[in-house]
Amino acid sequence: MPSAIILLSGGLDSATCLAIAESDGFAPLYTMAFDYGQRHRQELIAAAGLAQRAGVAEHRVVTIDLRAFGGSALTADIDVPKDQINDASPPPQNNSTLPVTYVPARNTIFLSYTLAWAEVLGVSDVYIGVNALDYSGYPDCRPEFIEAFQQAARLGTRLTDFQIHAPLVHLTKAQIITRGTALGVDYAHTHSCYDPTSTGLACGHCDSCILRRRGFSEANVADPTLYVD
Repeated sequence: MPSAIILLSGGLDSATCLAIAESDGFAPLYTMAFDYGQRHRQELIAAAGLAQRAGVAEHRVVTIDLRAFGGSALTADIDVPKDQINDASPPPQNNSTLPVTYVPARNTIFLSYTLAWAEVLGVSDVYIGVNALDYSGYPDCRPEFIEAFQQAARLGTRLTDFQIHAPLVHLTKAQIITRGTALGVDYAHTHSCYDPTSTGLACGHCDSCILRRRGFSEANVADPTLYVD
């Protein structure tokens, strides 16, 4: 079977992508995580554990310093917003108003590194857990962006059949959890919080925690997350 690389952040979505890639028959699997100066470094521990449990051929952690640019509550000394999700307003469809948790060009950078590794390995398939429904309005989570990057990769590398799989892009968080649960994902080993405590407890009030808690509730699945409250 052909191989695949999964962008594995250690969060709920990427853990589900890893399980989907395995169920799709790709083997061996490779995973890539990024130590980019994020405040929620607990996710790197989760990613390593997920990769080990899945028995991937190699789990690679790439170190880059996005704190050099800042511009985000995840990579600069900016407070992470709490309890500010507005259910009455859908995520913005333009770039005029972006959440402060958006990290400039993050998925563009991540996919570029993944593409380079894919070309070295001769792997044409990459999985990424972007989502265009239950997300915070990030422009690099849109299907149009994924399609454009895929086309650029085919034009600029030897991988003329390069394909980015985004199986979660049109699913709600509840649907993602339902699918992952059916595939045997143990979400107790994932981490989603943007502002965890020093011991790794989730804050329960950032956008990511709120979406995660709501997803488990709507999916009728017990939430195994350890929250501060």
